[in-house]
Amino acid sequence: MNLITSWLLLASGFLVAQFAYAQEDLLARGEYLARAANCVACHTVPGGKPFTGGVEFKLPFGSLFSPNITPDKQTGIGAWTDDEFVSALRTGVGRDGKHYYPAFPYTSYSKMSRDDILAIKSYLDSLEPIEQVAQENQLNFPFNQRWGMFFWNMLFLDDKQFQTEAQHSSEWNRGKYLVEGPGHCGECHSPRNLFQAVSKDRSLAGNLIQGWNAYNISSDPINGVGAWPTDVLARYLKDGAAPGFGLSTGPMAEVVEHSLSHLTDADRHAIAVYLKDSPARSEGVARPQKAKLAPQGGDNALGNKLFAEACSSCHRWDGTGNQSQTAMLRGLKTVNDPAASNLLGVLLNGHGSTDTRVDRRMPSFGTIYSDQELAALSSFVLKRFGETGAQVSEQAVAKRRTESLH
Repeated sequence: MNLITSWLLLASGFLVAQFAYAQEDLLARGEYLARAANCVACHTVPGGKPFTGGVEFKLPFGSLFSPNITPDKQTGIGAWTDDEFVSALRTGVGRDGKHYYPAFPYTSYSKMSRDDILAIKSYLDSLEPIEQVAQENQLNFPFNQRWGMFFWNMLFLDDKQFQTEAQHSSEWNRGKYLVEGPGHCGECHSPRNLFQAVSKDRSLAGNLIQGWNAYNISSDPINGVGAWPTDVLARYLKDGAAPGFGLSTGPMAEVVEHSLSHLTDADRHAIAVYLKDSPARSEGVARPQKAKLAPQGGDNALGNKLFAEACSSCHRWDGTGNQSQTAMLRGLKTVNDPAASNLLGVLLNGHGSTDTRVDRRMPSFGTIYSDQELAALSSFVLKRFGETGAQVSEQAVAKRRTESLH
């Protein structure tokens, strides 16, 4: 073997190694961005195989079902070109000109760079192809006419990529990119108008999602997260719990589990920095401010009795939490929402998965207590730890129970 041949072999080996390292970096970046975008939560049914779709999104005019995004060539995205994938995420128009509905948050993904979007595609393409035919949407006329989304996009889609703002720090800009781009926080935490477009002048002001209250996360100190210390808010994004401030429940708990908890500390801190500097929206559920608790007993003997039997051992009568501060009730919007949306959701469904630490789990009381009992218990909690003095009716419990079952 002469010197030139040896040199060529060495060089080719170096190039192959460099290419392999670059591919590993690309896949790692794509997996991270897929986490940031929370792709798995919207494209995986409970107990199903990841990314195979089938998750139902209930809308005022029917139900949508998420598609398979594994690299299966027949039922997934295995045959998609890069341009088709970028188009789907940035304009809501996928393969063969198919228009998507804004339940798929392309209005946020449109802020992402082409490189970031293709990194996600590279990661998805590296997964096992799984054949899973998409479930047909069930939409009422005229909303089942996809061509109508052409005009919706003309009115409501701003497909301009994210641009940094020089007057703000790089951390602030990174936080804004994550919140408004891959993280698509406003898609759940913002009200929508009659045409199901996010209300831009009320961004991050909170919204009701399938019975769960996605609270105001703007910088407002009463209704939003303006009073949260930045490091506390960043830890909440990792742990899903900030004693005295907030506890992630329902869909938000899934976002923490599948997405936010997997981000770097730097990215979570950047998100917190941006949220605390976002436009303040003084609407939605307020955090309770009072220090004095409502007295026990009163005219709700049943609620008092149920709290004593089922709740006080973990939450304590003063609401400070017993086994861990995660059980703290004081200061939570959950106990200050007159509609008791998330309170009823937690009582009916419980809190935490089997992987959650024991001192952070809460059992479901949906099969144990009747609507009357849950109404009494919820009313007791709202009155003792909140400020609204609201009463929860049996009808409200029955309605929330029905929503939890579908």
